[in-house]
Amino acid sequence: MSTGPQPPDALPGRPRPLGATPGPDGTSFAVWAPGAEAVDLCLFDDRGREERVRLAERTHGVHHGLVPGVGHGRRYGFRAHGRWDPWHGERRNPRKLLLDPYARAVDGRFVLDDAVFGHVRASGDDTLRDERDSAPFVPRSVVVDDPYDWGDDRPPAVPWEETVVYEAHVRGFTMLHPGVPQGLRGSYAGLAHPAAVQHLVDLGVTTVELLPVHEHVSEEHLLAGGRVNYWGYNSVGFFAPHSGYSASGTRGQQVREFRDMVRALHAAGLEVVLDVVYNHTAEASETGPTLLFRGLENAGYYRLRDGRHYTDLTGCGNTVDTTSPAALALVMDSLRYWVEEMHVDGFRFDLVSAIARGPQAFSRASAFLTAVGQDPVLSRAKLVAEPWDLGEGGYQVGAFPPPWAEWNDKYRGTVRDLWRGRSDGVREVAYRLTGSSDVFGGPDDRRPYASVNFVTAHDGFTLRDLVSYDRKHNLANGEDDRDGTDDNRSWNCGVEGPTDDPEVLALRARQSRNLLATLLLSAGTPMITAGDEMGRTQGGNNNAYCQDNEVSWLDWDLDAEQRSLLGFTRLLLRLRREHVVLRQPRFFAGAPLEDGGRKDLAWFRRDGREMDHAAWFDPGLRTLGMLLGGDAMPLRDARGERIVDDSFLLLLNAGAEPVEFTLPGAPWALSGYDVVLDTAAPDVALAYPAGATVPMAGRSLVLLRAS
Repeated sequence: MSTGPQPPDALPGRPRPLGATPGPDGTSFAVWAPGAEAVDLCLFDDRGREERVRLAERTHGVHHGLVPGVGHGRRYGFRAHGRWDPWHGERRNPRKLLLDPYARAVDGRFVLDDAVFGHVRASGDDTLRDERDSAPFVPRSVVVDDPYDWGDDRPPAVPWEETVVYEAHVRGFTMLHPGVPQGLRGSYAGLAHPAAVQHLVDLGVTTVELLPVHEHVSEEHLLAGGRVNYWGYNSVGFFAPHSGYSASGTRGQQVREFRDMVRALHAAGLEVVLDVVYNHTAEASETGPTLLFRGLENAGYYRLRDGRHYTDLTGCGNTVDTTSPAALALVMDSLRYWVEEMHVDGFRFDLVSAIARGPQAFSRASAFLTAVGQDPVLSRAKLVAEPWDLGEGGYQVGAFPPPWAEWNDKYRGTVRDLWRGRSDGVREVAYRLTGSSDVFGGPDDRRPYASVNFVTAHDGFTLRDLVSYDRKHNLANGEDDRDGTDDNRSWNCGVEGPTDDPEVLALRARQSRNLLATLLLSAGTPMITAGDEMGRTQGGNNNAYCQDNEVSWLDWDLDAEQRSLLGFTRLLLRLRREHVVLRQPRFFAGAPLEDGGRKDLAWFRRDGREMDHAAWFDPGLRTLGMLLGGDAMPLRDARGERIVDDSFLLLLNAGAEPVEFTLPGAPWALSGYDVVLDTAAPDVALAYPAGATVPMAGRSLVLLRAS
């Protein structure tokens, strides 16, 4: 093994904290690699020349040393010496430059070259070690020493029952925004620009959920085909803001720019939640590149199923092993860093079942869930689970403990089926409208807001495409249309894709309003996908993860129909904000607070009578009325006084034919009802006496206020 000239010794330094810690005497470096015989720190000057320093001190498996004269902006990496024994999970190769798992910033591009692989890739044998130097082709870690004055920044601390999530991509949100200066588009600074922030404030959302902002690189097959991983679910840096979203620089400037963005959003009353990917890394399977964990302590970071091969619960080639104390500590340290040092308000965990497992199966008592639940910092953050992975027993919707919320794909499927005319009656629809008590109710005393309701997300059709396409159109992804789900539960309203047919366009517009209104008038935590409020299309691509172009970027040049949809969404969000009865923090009891009063929840057939057993189990029923009693809520304010709100009647006609719905009389309404919105006639305001019939168009939704 050739290691080059004998490197100079570093000062001892300290084994904690891990990563690069600047101080008055230089920077202390510490990296966990207990199986490594030696670790070299590789320092790079501005011309890219490398100097190696042996981290001669070793404490509890941590190699550490302090190097005088090294400060903010200095680029570095590690080279680990030791066993190459892939049959037993040992894959150290000092010819491969490794990122610091605790790096606060990363600089440079990942270039697809055979040298980035620890094994001889051309041989097809992942056990044959490659001796080429990977340094010219991989990014470097960056020392960050940039104190930040947060001033009077405070977390908005939006209560869960008031939360409306807006899922957005840092780059895609502003790339085409005419109000954002050209040089800031696609960056953290662009999202912090007043023009971008104003849209979010005017819309009425409370919480911006950002697609992955951890440092990430693109997969081998994408780079080989001239594409990139646009979404970012391919992490290499759990502490580093992605350098590609920085307008100010990549030698640590991205950290300050990210903080500026958080501070600007907080000042506008908006929370920041990060979509985080701790379940796997960009090193992929055993035949993937060697970038960080694999070359330091492969078996200490990844789940191995036979010593050599990876357990793949994620579909991405590997799974981070949070049953390993060091890997769990890394995840926990990263989460606390983003809350304490970067001031984010919470996290949405990608495929979290993969890291919420014990040695095999998912467990509510897993090391990860236990550690988060007892942590005084993280247990107070917003925690959202994508409650599944690809392994056996990985689907765990409803199984996470408080205070977790969860993506509820049962809601997505039920609401899509309802409005495309494929629902099996309305019984399950009723559960979804009222917070999915069948999923989240029970002995844990979870609340409706544990259900993160969504109709669309980044993964799948946009709202406009959901009503415009029956099948995916993903040829641009370069995978012969094999990628992306075929279970879209969409309906094109009679024509596949773009059309000039006015009847089809009118139906699509109504269906879009139906889906949005259902989402925002349901109990639970609604999530809107960025651009859906403006009718954004991806041309039928339901897996645009590699489309860093106009397919994915938000188009701000709106026609009249798109402006109308935006106004309709703002109306819905204003109603939800102003009326607690539309965002109940507790599950409904279906009973009055006092004899003779209104129930807090009642269900009606279209003849104005309450639903009976036969109606609930009628598979052909497509019409339903839901009355929310604003004077029957068992809620009190901070002073202990009862909260009283208006009462609303929500009517849904998911059938193709028009119907007449008889409005219930006393005690549900003393005199009559005012139409608040009608998806078939969004500009019409009417009033009806109790007992009157309301004409409803086919596939339409009407919300009325009881007077």
